[in-house]
Amino acid sequence: MIYIGTAMLLLIMALNSCTKDDSPVAAYYEANGLLIPAGFPIPAIPEGNEITRERVELGRRLFFDKALSRDFSTSCASCHLPTHAFSDTVAISPGVEGRLGFRNSPPLLNVAYFSSFMEEGGVASLEQQVLAPIQDHNEFDFNILLIADRMKQDSSYVNSSLAAYDREPDPYVITRAIACYERTLIGGQSDYDRYTSQQQLSAMSDAAIRGMELFNSRELACSNCHSGFLFTDESFRNTGLYEAYADSGRARLTYLPSDRGLFKVPSLRNVTLTAPYMHNGGFPSLESVIDHYASGGFEHENKDPLIQGFSLSESQKQDLLAFLAALEHQEL
Repeated sequence: MIYIGTAMLLLIMALNSCTKDDSPVAAYYEANGLLIPAGFPIPAIPEGNEITRERVELGRRLFFDKALSRDFSTSCASCHLPTHAFSDTVAISPGVEGRLGFRNSPPLLNVAYFSSFMEEGGVASLEQQVLAPIQDHNEFDFNILLIADRMKQDSSYVNSSLAAYDREPDPYVITRAIACYERTLIGGQSDYDRYTSQQQLSAMSDAAIRGMELFNSRELACSNCHSGFLFTDESFRNTGLYEAYADSGRARLTYLPSDRGLFKVPSLRNVTLTAPYMHNGGFPSLESVIDHYASGGFEHENKDPLIQGFSLSESQKQDLLAFLAALEHQEL
């Protein structure tokens, strides 16, 4: 575990200071008031789905359109609320006919940087991920070909599709436009970013600074998994949530007993906006999450050895919470 002292912190701040990038991706973000934050890399954009205004606007419209679901009841935004870092406020989100989904809706802010999707990591791209809720019985319960048929009945959708991809609405257009829009959902303007990347030493409170030191301490070891600019290493781990898991986690993909109960480490950016927590929304508050890790969790054959438990005073817990609050994007 790396302890961030004053000298190291000043070095990080110097290295992460704002620089202008002249790539086409950065140019699109800048032209639309979506500057890539200092300390964030340029997102990887797949060939053939380069970002353009037309594609983003089409994707935005589709993201909020309930016509993507069989009964016109549910859109992507129904479970990914912009005011909550594009996550939901309930443990399990309802889909068509009020059917409950399978897992807690993850936040989509900064999803452009992820290398895999779903809790078990079974989807390799945002374009592919778009298909998952459409086909799911408890979410949209629909067929992407029928969504395209609906779009073709609306001349404005046809015109937007032609402008964006030079083709009429079809699965290619739907998956790529939504993914293109999601890649613009970038947030890195938090008090933490102002403190570390923008050299605003007053941006974080004394409590948040103490909490950051706890977060990076050997005793808590939070940053062993919640590392990097997104505060996740994107690994898959069993954190001792249960002795027996109803959801097999990564084992759903690999069928390996050693992967049972392993779930993707989430980003902690905007974590104060995304309650309830864990893959099933089982913890209602960050306090309950901290209490779980302090306890060491339940014993399980696949539990990560880093989950050992620790002791915190009430004031230290409040400091840790203050640091987590400092990761909240302020311009949603």
